[in-house]
Amino acid sequence: MLENIVFYSSLAYNVVLNKLQFRTWYDRIDQSVILGALPFRGKFSKTIVDQENVRAVISMNQDFELKVFSPDYEEWKKMGVEFLQLPTRDFVEAPSLDNIHLGVQLIEKYVSPLHSKSGQIPSSVYIHCKAGRTRSATLVACYLVKRHNITAEEAVEMIREKRPHIYLADIHLQTIKNFIDSIKLNNSNLTN
Repeated sequence: MLENIVFYSSLAYNVVLNKLQFRTWYDRIDQSVILGALPFRGKFSKTIVDQENVRAVISMNQDFELKVFSPDYEEWKKMGVEFLQLPTRDFVEAPSLDNIHLGVQLIEKYVSPLHSKSGQIPSSVYIHCKAGRTRSATLVACYLVKRHNITAEEAVEMIREKRPHIYLADIHLQTIKNFIDSIKLNNSNLTN
């Protein structure tokens, strides 16, 4: 019950900040990745699919956070969009390493030039949580460290340049560093 109250009141707060133009609803981080807030059902979701060439959506939200306003799996599928939900509790959790690896794999699938149609912008992946500030920013940072072989701090700065209102606490920064360690371990196992 308390989680619902906090979620809906903070979602309303984010809508107000967006309407007052204090915050953007989403921002393109690189050629393939868009980091944003909860994509609303209807015109908004159709617009990001058409205008931004979104071919996959990764949600870091829990089930109850998606129930009322956001397209479900079937609705995304009808729009030709692959949907992956990696539920993470807001404010108290960082995404699990297993979920981060799943998310990064899906992003990498759409970074491939094979998914781009001639004359179109490359395929994009829309990664979101409620506000596009913490849970989803953690996943995007992990993608960036792997893609560009950069540090956690460099990845966070790269995101912050495009989306200044992200907020990553120590638990999220540690999760990004743990992801980097898991990549190094995996790479060393491949070379042995």
